[in-house]
Order: sequence, then C-alpha cells, then structure tokens
Amino acid sequence: MTAAAGFYEEADAPEDHPYGPYVTLDRDHWASLAATRGDKLDAATLDRLRGLGDPTDAAEVREVYLSLTDLLSLYIERTGDLFADSHRFLGLGGRPTPFVIGVAGSVAVGKSTVSRLLRELLSQLPSRPRVDLITTDGFLYPNATLDRMGMLDRKGFPESYDRHRLVQFVMDVKSGAPEVTAPVYSHLVYDIVPGEAITVSQPDILIVEGLNVLQPARRRTDGTTGLAVSDFFDFSVYVDAAHSDIRNWYVNRFLNLRETAFQDPQSYFVRYGQMSEEDAVAEAVDIWNRINGPNLELNIRPTRGRATAILRKGADHQVSWVRIRKV
Repeated sequence: MTAAAGFYEEADAPEDHPYGPYVTLDRDHWASLAATRGDKLDAATLDRLRGLGDPTDAAEVREVYLSLTDLLSLYIERTGDLFADSHRFLGLGGRPTPFVIGVAGSVAVGKSTVSRLLRELLSQLPSRPRVDLITTDGFLYPNATLDRMGMLDRKGFPESYDRHRLVQFVMDVKSGAPEVTAPVYSHLVYDIVPGEAITVSQPDILIVEGLNVLQPARRRTDGTTGLAVSDFFDFSVYVDAAHSDIRNWYVNRFLNLRETAFQDPQSYFVRYGQMSEEDAVAEAVDIWNRINGPNLELNIRPTRGRATAILRKGADHQVSWVRIRKV
C-alpha cells in the first residue's frame, strides 16, 4: 500500500499484475468517494434487482455502487459536452447519441445484478435520464441452429452468438435510430423466443450486459478486422472474482434453481429438478468443468484488461476493491 491510504502501487495491487494502467482502490477508499446523497433504493426495490442467491445489500449499494454511479455521471456529462462541442465545430445538429455502458464477467459472478443496479441508480441522477438494459442472451443463435453447427455444448462461447446482429443493434442505437429491436431469450426454455422482440427507442443511456461484450473484433481471413460491440462503449465494467469462488457460486445457484425454476414442467432443465442434491452437485460441477470454466479462462477473463472499471469480489460475494483505468 502506498502512503496515500486506500491506493495500491501497481506492483502491490491485489491478485496478479494488472493488465493495463489502472489505479486500484480498497473498498473503504472507494466508498468515501460517493457524493453525499441518500441511498434511494428501498428494500423491496433492492430485492427485485438482486439475482438468485445474490447477497448484495444496502451497504454494498452505498459503499460500491453509489461511487460507481457518480463516476459514470462524470463520464456521461463530459461525453455530452464533447459531443456538443465537436458538432458545433463541424456545423452539425442533432441530439446527443446514447451513452453506452458494457458490463462483462463470468456466469454466476453477479453481472446481471450489477447491471440492474446501475440502471436503477443512473435513472435517479438529477437529469433523470432514460436508461435501457439489454442482455446479449437475445443474440445467441437458436438452439436448433447451434445443434446444426455442433455447438450446443458451447453455448455462451463467442462463436455461439450472432455477433454481426449484436454489433448492428448497438451501432444503430448509438447512431440515434428512432427504434431498434432485439430478440428475446427465455431462460426457462433455454432458447430464443420466436416472434418476440425488445424495442429500444433512443435512450439516454444503454447498458449492454453479457459474457463476451469486451471481446475484440475478429480477424478476417484476408487479415482485416471488422467492428466489435465494445467499439461502441463509452464505459465498461468487468465483474471479477477468483475462479474457485465463481465455480462455488455457480454450483449454489444450480442447487437453488433445482428447487425453483427447474421444477417448472416447461423448463428446459426440468430433469435436473428431480435429482438428488449429490447428483445435482456432480452435474453442476461437470457443466462448469466442460463449459463455463473453460469459457471463463479462454474467452472472458482475457478481456478483463479492456474494461474501464474492474469490480473484484471476495468469497463472500462482496466487492473488496475496485480498479479504474487511468488512461
């Protein structure tokens, strides 16, 4: 730790060597940065925003997410100023384009809760912006397509998404299109819902949440590269934790689902609802070891250093330190 309490030198930063030029702040220092405004999330709202088994509480909101919201507010304000000044310089008109935030991280790390909290807190900023949230699940190829491609067991890997359609969606929103639609994914049936769509209509802020949203553009066969969805982000968050902790959270969530959603006769995973706890744990560990764990290490975690902010969780699912990109 440096002489400035709460900061870490690069060489002393927790975990491994940083992937880029970051400043790392412990939780106490990060919490002290929040503006002196009250927490406007009541217990019922917080309960609605939390994912299954997620222990995020009011203290976590005050000590972690208020500071992140305040930092985002600065980015949003300055980005809006730059838009106005550059358009004035170029002699252009038009409304500001939406501010786009990417939220990445592993299965079961809590990125959905982070995304929903940010949507709620950002919508309470003094300007009362309109905030939309989209998850990349809707851009997965349908199960029938994945089955034909031999990729049903690689669902969630980068190649299981219609990346061209996802990039086009975010590009259209960022370009100010009046209405842009996205497919709907059902976690109950584990597939795209035919004929259903989500419509996004010129929000002030768009949050894009997904496993692989920080992936760089792919190299084409001719050596050129196209666009990646992250090219349209104004700010990005990576939700991080030790591999073993995320695996444990995944297994615990699987057991919770076994007693809830997996009991629904329409659930794709209804067969797991009848398993003994011992068999369910073995199944969850097997799925993790074959699919989610390799995806984390091969595809998701390597993108961590591309994030603007990294939220590092401890084994208790609480954020222990925050890393912010300096440049």
